[in-house]
Amino acid sequence: MKESVLIQENKRLKLKFAFLKKDIVFTVSLVLAATSCLIYPPKPEYINFQVLVILFSLMLTIKALEELRFLDKFAIAVINKCNNTRSVSAILILLCFFSSMFVTNDVALLTFVPLTLVVSRKTQMPMMETIIFQTIAANIGSSLTPMGNPQNLFIYSHYGIRPFPFFSTVLFMAVLGISSLFFLIKRMQYRELKVVLNPVPIDDWKKLAVWGLVLAIIVASIFGLVSFQVAFVVTLITVVILNVKLLIKIDYLLLLTFICFFIFIGNISNSNTLQAFANTSLKDTTSVYFSSIFLSQFISNVPASILLAEFTTDWKPLLLGVNIGGLGTIVASLASVISYKLFIQANPIESKRYLIKFSFYNFTILAFLTLIQFVILKLL
Repeated sequence: MKESVLIQENKRLKLKFAFLKKDIVFTVSLVLAATSCLIYPPKPEYINFQVLVILFSLMLTIKALEELRFLDKFAIAVINKCNNTRSVSAILILLCFFSSMFVTNDVALLTFVPLTLVVSRKTQMPMMETIIFQTIAANIGSSLTPMGNPQNLFIYSHYGIRPFPFFSTVLFMAVLGISSLFFLIKRMQYRELKVVLNPVPIDDWKKLAVWGLVLAIIVASIFGLVSFQVAFVVTLITVVILNVKLLIKIDYLLLLTFICFFIFIGNISNSNTLQAFANTSLKDTTSVYFSSIFLSQFISNVPASILLAEFTTDWKPLLLGVNIGGLGTIVASLASVISYKLFIQANPIESKRYLIKFSFYNFTILAFLTLIQFVILKLL
């Protein structure tokens, strides 16, 4: 009897630890928030509810579009027209770059990396480099819009940035990034190939049109053309009418991660020692720029942006730093972890080789963008 109870307790503990291991960034943010609350009492004003509400609305809408499989239909239609391996890879990479601007970098990878693996199986075409370049493309492409990734949404809202200053800041970096990818694509293997994939039917074009309209309203709220409360209500009403099950399908851990980091950073910002250190370390554009790139390599670019925004009003080097900083290590951007997991599920013995190649390409482009963008920052 005692052994049975012990076995059940062990199972419960394993389940709890499995939940914590599932999202290490959330676990770290939870521990930091809880620890900081023991030193400083949390306050509601630490939490940026506007960012959370917009992010929640975006997640619901993008999940709806994902289930309608519009991106899959478009991608397969284009790939079926390709006639060589290089053009197939180029299309898959560019789809990640452009789609990530609107549906976020993680959703772009969740959509197109599995498709890349399907193409690989059907054609016996090695796709490791393609998936690595897709990851780089999604991280760079998402930097071009406020809704492309969570750190952009936070910085755009936190500093109250207007559209033109935002786009003019990130445009050159994105152009450099996609130019680097074109150079890498040109070096990829070339052989004649005809891909034939079954077309994806769209079951309900009316629903697709409605969700496209909802996404447009959310984007309008990000740019200040519509209040975020109105966009939230419209999204919620649409979910209840069209597909209420979406409410249980989105990634609530991401929202909780934001809340935990807001609490942690709000609490520790009361520390005189930290304030003094930050004021000394983040005293100019150069220090903010390199601090955001460096910090992103270890804690990823989303928490890095939330942390550093508390101690600097200089948003341009922060915006550039956390987006460039999404390159480099596998944890620098959470989207990179997604494509890595998808690849090794299909190719478990290739894990080490993938990480070596991933690191080589990512750090090469990271160094190139960091240097060129720093020169541009100094000139401006």
